[in-house]
This record gives sequence, structure tokens and C-alpha cells, in this order.
Amino acid sequence: MDEIIELDIKNFEKCNNIWNMEKNKDLKDRFYKELLNKNRITFVYMKDKEYIAEISIVFNKNDEDYTIPGKRLYISRIIVKKGLRGKGYGKKLMNYAIDYAKKQKYEELSLGVNLDNYIALKLYVGLGFTKIQYIGEDADGKYVKLIKSL
Repeated sequence: MDEIIELDIKNFEKCNNIWNMEKNKDLKDRFYKELLNKNRITFVYMKDKEYIAEISIVFNKNDEDYTIPGKRLYISRIIVKKGLRGKGYGKKLMNYAIDYAKKQKYEELSLGVNLDNYIALKLYVGLGFTKIQYIGEDADGKYVKLIKSL
């Protein structure tokens, strides 16, 4: 049975099934701290009681391109377990996050995506992330910050 649930922090380590937490220890530590401080909420896609995908929303990133308290939330992470990508799990999680933000009365959602990540760009634009907030470059390459009005 498939379902999307809010991640309980005591089950955080189960996300290692989706992404390698030990290889990404700094990210793991930051995400855990944000969950603990209630600045991040993570939703997990479960298939047959196994964590196969996740999406996180951050409430305050201290960057108005991404978050504005009471107005704009930031989708900080969406990842589907390798071998299960391209089956619609990411889109289902995105729609879940959009619905969550609407129910919480936010006006906008933002995200950042590398410009060479064509599959993700197609998904995000198709879901209405069409306002370009910023185009930049960092150590991972060129990226764009996109916004969706809710």
C-alpha cells in the first residue's frame, strides 16, 4: 500500500534507504537539526512499508528569494530512491507539498534547481513553478530559483 506520511524525527535514520546519509553527513546533520527545531517538515512516500522518496519544506531560510515568513515556503529537498525514479513518486510528493502549503495559507512556494537537471525542471515548470526569482552559479553549477503562486 502506498501512502505519504509526515516523517517522525525518531524515524529519521530510515531515510538512509532513500539517500546515503553517511556519504552526506553535513546534510544529514543540518536536516536533523532543522527537523528538531521545527524549521523543516519532511514528508515520506511509503510503498509496502518502505521509505522510497521524501520531500522537505523549510519555513525560514533567511533568504527572501526562498522564504518570507507567513508568505513563502521553500521546498528544500525532493529525492526518490534510485531504481524507482521516473514512476511519478516525485510528482505525487510535489503535489502533496503544494496542498500542504495551501492548507497552511501560504501564498507561494520556492525551490532551487540546477539548470542541467532537465527532468526536474520539466516537472517543476509543469507544476507551475514559472516565476524566475534568480539565476546564479555555485560549486554545483548554474541554477535557478523558481516560485509558484498558490
